[in-house]
Amino acid sequence: MGKKGNMFLDSAKELKKTSALAVCAMLAALALILNSVASINIGPYVKIGFSGIPNQLMDYLFGPVSGCLFAGVLDLVKFFMKPDGPFFFGFTFNAMLAAFIYGCFYYRRKLTIWRVLAAKFVVILIVNVLLNTLWLDMLYGKGFLAILPMRAFKNLIMWPIDSVIFFTITRLLEQTGIFRIFRHGQVPAMD
Repeated sequence: MGKKGNMFLDSAKELKKTSALAVCAMLAALALILNSVASINIGPYVKIGFSGIPNQLMDYLFGPVSGCLFAGVLDLVKFFMKPDGPFFFGFTFNAMLAAFIYGCFYYRRKLTIWRVLAAKFVVILIVNVLLNTLWLDMLYGKGFLAILPMRAFKNLIMWPIDSVIFFTITRLLEQTGIFRIFRHGQVPAMD
């Protein structure tokens, strides 16, 4: 299986750690808060929000398997706390798939702006533009090709913005040394 097989196994083992579960709970709470107060719905087809940042931090810290499970559970909790349309499992699947993709790009790898841009582009293309548009077509019957251009345009605009925001936040958190606690299980010395 090689290096990729180890990445998935290591990611699955992350959820056995108490520190990882505590971080999951904190990131979930942050995502729920951001989903409630920092998201803007522009019609039924376009939503701009920041609750994905904690999800990507989870994927960065704990990998594709843990991130995928976290995203699935969190998507369900978000829906029950603040439903903004009918429940459809396709959107939960998309959250899980996006987390899996981000985890494959970020987990135990050096985070560069190019890596973030590439990961975001793959997620935008597969999850946001293709699958989400398909699910919206199935739910609302507006026609895949009718809503595809607007969704593609919105995602194209948000691609570099979202990428730079995530990269900047992650780099700032990395510089504080906070991530070392989760990677090595050590508490840093207080100055």
